[in-house]
Amino acid sequence: MPPSISPGDLVALSGRCSTKRDLRLLHGTILRRRHLLPAADAVAALAKLLRFAAVSPAGDLRQANAIFSIHLPFLSSASSHLAFFYSTLMRGLAASSSPGDAIGLFTAMRRVGAAPDAFTFTFVLKSCSRCPSRRRLPSDLHAQAIKHGCLGELSAHTHVHNALLHAYACRVAVDDACRVFEEIPVRDVVSFSGLLTAHLKANDLDAARAVFDQMPYQDVVSWTAMISAYAKACRPQEALALFDAMPMQPDEVTMVSIVSACTAIGDLATGERVRRHIDSNGFGWMVSLRNALMDMYAKCGCLPEARALFDGMTMRSLASWNTLISAYASHGDLGNTLAVFYHMLAEGKTVKPDGATLLAVLMAYAYNGCVEEGRTMFNTMQRGDYGKVQLTIEHYGCMVDMLGRAGNLKEAVRIIEQMPIPSNSVVWGALLGACRTHGDIDMAERAVQELRRLNPEEGGYYILLSDMYTSVGRIAEATEIRHAMNESRVQKTIGQSTTFLPLQ
Repeated sequence: MPPSISPGDLVALSGRCSTKRDLRLLHGTILRRRHLLPAADAVAALAKLLRFAAVSPAGDLRQANAIFSIHLPFLSSASSHLAFFYSTLMRGLAASSSPGDAIGLFTAMRRVGAAPDAFTFTFVLKSCSRCPSRRRLPSDLHAQAIKHGCLGELSAHTHVHNALLHAYACRVAVDDACRVFEEIPVRDVVSFSGLLTAHLKANDLDAARAVFDQMPYQDVVSWTAMISAYAKACRPQEALALFDAMPMQPDEVTMVSIVSACTAIGDLATGERVRRHIDSNGFGWMVSLRNALMDMYAKCGCLPEARALFDGMTMRSLASWNTLISAYASHGDLGNTLAVFYHMLAEGKTVKPDGATLLAVLMAYAYNGCVEEGRTMFNTMQRGDYGKVQLTIEHYGCMVDMLGRAGNLKEAVRIIEQMPIPSNSVVWGALLGACRTHGDIDMAERAVQELRRLNPEEGGYYILLSDMYTSVGRIAEATEIRHAMNESRVQKTIGQSTTFLPLQ
């Protein structure tokens, strides 16, 4: 930087700062010459550098913090717009991976008596929306915004209203969100999106749909949010109907949700139509979409199509491998399950199995009655030979089911007793079902005792044990069980499968 540069040139160069190297050079010049610069020029140059460092994608948030901290005493004495500097740094922090730091900066700002403005509240509320911690609640900031005159009928206040609405929505404070929405003088698409988010997070899809239908403009985000919510809530028909009415190009998230809806209802024809849409609009390379399509084909019984998608992928995620392995396992195809699993292990450096992978392979062994192979694999998992995979209740339950079906009831009980995690009614229910198959009443009584402790209102196991007593002529015990069931007013529930399916 030439020593003869004028203050005006320094301000102009700061406004054109576009690289981290420029940032370091310009800031170094200001540090050396600030005492020679007119205060207004120094403040203006620092404002431009801080904006670049904190907000620009090419900036440096760490350097922004340094600029702010080093020059804060000077800015406090020389600038009448101190809120701008706080707000600019809060804006960068709110969008960063540490949004809670913006809340800490707001607290420090109030501690020194600096007055926040509407922009300050917009960014600290955005940080509150993104921050999982409850260190600063929207209601606290709501009161502060009112106190400082930043909520009202001015156009600048609309941003604060919307930020506050989204903060309440993210905390699922639906009543507060509705109240803020009603108070917004001029509502825009952001206002409606905030209220939509509040109802969706509260899982009130009917209220969300009412808001969606009232929106003056529905962008791809709001359409996708509604479609995804219907798909996740097991209302696939409504998701598909909304997709058909969508007036703009859907994005990747929309397409994943629609494929999931087709999967849920086994609508292969619509799924094929969606796939053609994906391919014709250039979405076909996206790994998440190909994974969703693989899952759809597998659950519709079209394993060759699922395999063809897998084989055609140039990039595969862990979910890609798990989807195909689980597809073969759920169809009882042990050969292909193991072939893909060992192929995955051979790829060791790029992808490693997780709990879902290993559960799918265990399922395949169980489905085919391969107890010795399943036992060997389970022992290998316990030793950690497949890496640091945390064994869950599903893994233990699958082993109990496998051993129980094979008649190894004592070993199945030992598995339950030696589990390092608490057992549940599904595991004991699997054992009880095996006891019925193999006619082991003594073991069934033990299972029912545990089931009564874990789930006293469940009545199905009473019926099963009663039937077992009846089948061997122990009518008195069967009658006693029925009587106890009536006395306890337990209900017989619809039977459920005890198969432990891996999560996709």
